[in-house]
Amino acid sequence: MRLTDFWARLEQAFGPAYAASLASDQVLTQLDGRTIQEALDAGTPTVVVWRAVVAAYPDRVPARLR
Repeated sequence: MRLTDFWARLEQAFGPAYAASLASDQVLTQLDGRTIQEALDAGTPTVVVWRAVVAAYPDRVPARLR
């Protein structure tokens, strides 16, 4: 998954403002206690980060974006 696709999906699922906040503020256990942004900055593949988001917020991510 390309980084631009990742951000587009995150914004579609959470809205632009909340997606940015979620990426920088919310620590996910699926990402070893890092935020989305920290995981991406560390080189974690976007598909791995996206799967962590889906696992953490299964009710917020529409099926079409999974």
